[in-house]
Amino acid sequence: MQQTPIHDVPNPDILNFMRPGFSGVVEVGSSSGALAHAYRSTTPECHYVGIEIDAAYAEASRAHCQEVIYGNVEHLTEDDIARLAGRAQCWVFGDALEHLYDPWKLIERIRKYSAPGTELIACIPNVQYWGLQSVLNAGQWMYQDAGLLDRTHIRWFTRQTMMHMFMSNGFQVVDMSLRVGQQPSPQMAEAIQQMARAGGYDPQQALNDAIAFQYVMRCVAV
Repeated sequence: MQQTPIHDVPNPDILNFMRPGFSGVVEVGSSSGALAHAYRSTTPECHYVGIEIDAAYAEASRAHCQEVIYGNVEHLTEDDIARLAGRAQCWVFGDALEHLYDPWKLIERIRKYSAPGTELIACIPNVQYWGLQSVLNAGQWMYQDAGLLDRTHIRWFTRQTMMHMFMSNGFQVVDMSLRVGQQPSPQMAEAIQQMARAGGYDPQQALNDAIAFQYVMRCVAV
């Protein structure tokens, strides 16, 4: 299956969470190498490793990464993970974890070989987003070539399950930003709250968690 179309614009929210001065970064899903290029423009000494499952994207990444691994990150050996973790001060997953079969296991493996304080930054789609609730309610869950319903997405997360994935595998979530697009109409907002009330949940929290179409989280190994 064709991967998500290559992009050459770095995610500004991820870049904002990447502290200057990292000596080693591993980015899973490095695409065109745009994020590597942007980060290394201020931290040129960083040893930046890109991991790409698509051969053409891996080749594009080579222009901006010191090292590129072409292959499936879930198929890396324990020695591979240990080598990368031994040098990386930060792991980046920009719209990548939802494409994996077992992201929980990969995070567990990264934590196993990472020093305390190692950072992990991830941008993940929010399946609780009001727009997705709306199309699901209408039975129109139609996969697309890109976006929230990208046909290559394998796993789906809410804010709570994202946090649980990191915290149950040795990472503390220390910062979070919301990527917000169109707001729900008053009628949609009320419908979301009514459904939460019917299920015995906090209606305001349900509405709050339906606003973001993606979350960007910065986590630290503990």
